Amino acid sequence: MDEEAPPPPEAVGITTGAVARQLGISPVTLRSWDKRYGIGPGRRVQGRHRRWGEQDIAVLREMCRLTATGVPPAEAARAAHATRTTLAGNAPVSGPEAGQQRSAVPAPRRSDGGLPLADVRQECRGLGRAAVRLDAPAVDALLSTFVARHGLVVAWEEVMAPALRAVGRKWASAGDRYVEVEHLLSWHVSTALRCAPATLPTPVDRPPLVLACVPGEQHSLALEALVAALAQRGLPVRMFGPAVPPEALDAAVSRLGPTAVVLWSQTRSTASRPLAQHIASHTWGVKGARGRPALMTAGPGWAGRAMPAMLRPGTLSEALALLEPLFGTPPQTPVTSPA
Repeated sequence: MDEEAPPPPEAVGITTGAVARQLGISPVTLRSWDKRYGIGPGRRVQGRHRRWGEQDIAVLREMCRLTATGVPPAEAARAAHATRTTLAGNAPVSGPEAGQQRSAVPAPRRSDGGLPLADVRQECRGLGRAAVRLDAPAVDALLSTFVARHGLVVAWEEVMAPALRAVGRKWASAGDRYVEVEHLLSWHVSTALRCAPATLPTPVDRPPLVLACVPGEQHSLALEALVAALAQRGLPVRMFGPAVPPEALDAAVSRLGPTAVVLWSQTRSTASRPLAQHIASHTWGVKGARGRPALMTAGPGWAGRAMPAMLRPGTLSEALALLEPLFGTPPQTPVTSPA
């Protein structure tokens, strides 16, 4: 008697855990998509859990691609199911069976991986979903595409910052469950900002700008966005990053004699009015021709701490509009493409 041939790979497939690792998706997300939208494994081997075949994984890849671009999950699921039909070489189903397939997928609803996103761009929703899935390649692709298409300032204000705020709010309300999402998203946003095209500094008669987070302040992404935007405009910048000790900041200002100093504070507990006043009091140069830096207090930590003669922007665009004229450069209006 002929020996029975082993079942083909498509008949066996791979486990949900293996698919999750392969595509960088949480198994919880896979089970949720299976339950809500029917995006799941189609085969079951006797005595084992359901297994994912090649067509199942192809449908899942399409679901990931669509949701990463901001398409609502239910709408993405319908399009992904159509991929299965195409791969199988079948004609579109019509008649009663078509109605049954359509009713198996719920109507579209707003879903962003559980993130508290309000009225934001579609790309921001896609970035949030990719981050919740810990889908690093999709996060990178979305960030680089949007920066190239719309410019760094618009990318920060309308996509990066809203997504970061939503992840932060989710983390605050869910304990430690979303810490990994915030860390992953922050890392890739920082990478995108540093990879943004820069312009060689234009020779100017003014000393550089000094940018630093106040002592105890570890959140520096907004300051990184400002550094990248200033670099694109060819303005000289010295970035000192998070949690700069007071004596180090004082030494840097004394040595550089900067045109302006930007102090970033994310929380009220780190904002220090005495420190800001001390930095603003620095002078240099010969008697009768002494100079002093303009001081910008940036970030939500300075809310309600308005101080005379200090620049106080509310957004990245406003910060640029206040800093560029210090170098005799008119503020540039970001040019955006149609959404």
